[in-house]
Amino acid sequence: MTNSAEPSLDDLAIFLAVCRAGGFRSAARQLRLSPSHVSETVARLEARLSVPLLIRTTRSVRATEAGRALADRVSPLLRETRAALQDATSTRDEVRGFLKLSVPGAVMTDILPPLIDRFLLAHPQVRVEIVVNDRFVDLATADCDAGIRYREHLGQDMIATPIGPRVQQAAFAAAPHYLAARGVPEHPRDLMSHDCIRMRFSSGALVEWEFERAGEVMTIDPPSRLIIGVDAVGAAIDLARAGRGVIGTFRNWMEPHLRSGDLVPVLEQWWQRFEGPMIYFKRKSISAPLRVFLNLVAEDRRRSADAAQPTSTDLPPMSGPQHASG
Repeated sequence: MTNSAEPSLDDLAIFLAVCRAGGFRSAARQLRLSPSHVSETVARLEARLSVPLLIRTTRSVRATEAGRALADRVSPLLRETRAALQDATSTRDEVRGFLKLSVPGAVMTDILPPLIDRFLLAHPQVRVEIVVNDRFVDLATADCDAGIRYREHLGQDMIATPIGPRVQQAAFAAAPHYLAARGVPEHPRDLMSHDCIRMRFSSGALVEWEFERAGEVMTIDPPSRLIIGVDAVGAAIDLARAGRGVIGTFRNWMEPHLRSGDLVPVLEQWWQRFEGPMIYFKRKSISAPLRVFLNLVAEDRRRSADAAQPTSTDLPPMSGPQHASG
C-alpha cells in the first residue's frame, strides 16, 4: 500500500541538496548525513509521489523532468519557509539564523572580510557561509540568500545595490628592475613582447586585459609566461614584485606595493575605471539575517560617503551676506 503522507520539509531539502550536488555522497557531506540516509530519503520521496525524480548511474545522478520541475518549484518555497522561521526566531534586538552568500574571489581580498567581521560581532547568533565562485549563479539553485557580482544582467525579480567602492580601477605594474631590463611599455600593444602574469577565473577563462584612453578601448591578449588562479592573487603580485613580469589586476590590491615602490605603474594613462560590485537578492526572499546585513552595507556606504565630504575647514569662504542662526 502506498504511503499517502505528505513529504516533510526535511525530505524535500535533502532532495534539493542531491540535485545541487549532483550525487548522494556529495550531498551527504554537505548535509553531514550518511549517504545511505540521503539515498533512502530520496527513494521514500519517490515512492510517496509515485514518480522517479532522479536518474542514477554509476558516475552521476541527475534529475528527471519531473524532478527538475519539482526542484524549481520547491526551492523558492523552502527558502521562503526558512526566511519565515528565521524571522519568527529573531527579535528587534537579536537576530538568529543563517546567511549564505555567493561571491567572486575579487571581493574576498579587502571588500567583504571587514563587513563580515563587523556583522559577526554585531549578530553573534547568526551563522555565515561564503561560497566563492566567479560564475554568476541562480540564488535558488545555489541555495544562497544573496550574491555579489560585477556587471551582471539581473532578472526582474532581483534587486541589486552597491557594496564596497562605487568605482574601481584596473591597474598594470611591474618591478623596477624588470622594467630597467626589459624597457617600459609605451602603448598596450608593447605588452605583446613582455613577460605577462595573467589571472584565470575558476570558469577557466583568462581575465581580459582591457585598456581605455580618450574614448579608445582596446583589449590585449599578450602571451602569458605565468597564469595564476584569481583566488591566489597575492602570490601573483608577489611574483611581479620579484620581477617575473607585468601584472594586471585591481588597483586597490596593488596600491600598497605602488606606494612602497616595489611595483611601478605601467601604462597608467590607459587604466580603465569600472563600476564596483553589487549585492543582488530576490525581491521576495529577504530573511532577517540578510536584512540586517543589507542595513550594515548601507551604513558602510553612508559612512564612506560622509568621510569623502570636505570638512568645514576645507570649505571655500561663503560669498554674499552670512546669516546668524537662532
